[in-house]
Amino acid sequence: MSLAVPAPLHVHLRPPWQAYNYEYVRSRLADPRLAAVGVAIQVFRAPLLAVPVGGCRRGGFFIVDDERIALAVCDALWGQPGFPSPRFRWAPSPDHCYIVEWGETAPSGDTNARGRFYGYSDRAITDGRFDLPPLPGTDSGAASDSLSGQSRADPPQHRDQPKRGLVHGAPAP
Repeated sequence: MSLAVPAPLHVHLRPPWQAYNYEYVRSRLADPRLAAVGVAIQVFRAPLLAVPVGGCRRGGFFIVDDERIALAVCDALWGQPGFPSPRFRWAPSPDHCYIVEWGETAPSGDTNARGRFYGYSDRAITDGRFDLPPLPGTDSGAASDSLSGQSRADPPQHRDQPKRGLVHGAPAP
């Protein structure tokens, strides 16, 4: 009996302006220049923008739906300027499974304070035109696995430490 081995997962970092959501994110930042020094993360076909820390932006996030992808994104961001301590955590939400984060740990309180933490402009915050990742532990019940449709009450092992080299088999520091 032969066991199927998953195909290698390739994450590519592209110039930021190649991200499909470049203008969308740029227009919502307090310092739009940060978008120009970010990276477009391409996992499959659509590169999406990852904005580095800097100025009033103290942390960042990138949402994925698979643990292997989360590990690969952390590995790709490791050592990139503006992306300190890449790590990921389980997101107890039917729409998101894992959140790759970098920089400081986000505050857990007021939505406006969280918006400022991620470097959104006052106008974007006032108008409610900004995206935030779900807070840890905010799901009221079991999350649905977006790939299989199965209910998952317990998250996989929590991965809140910086990750590096795990995609290629090298030990984490």
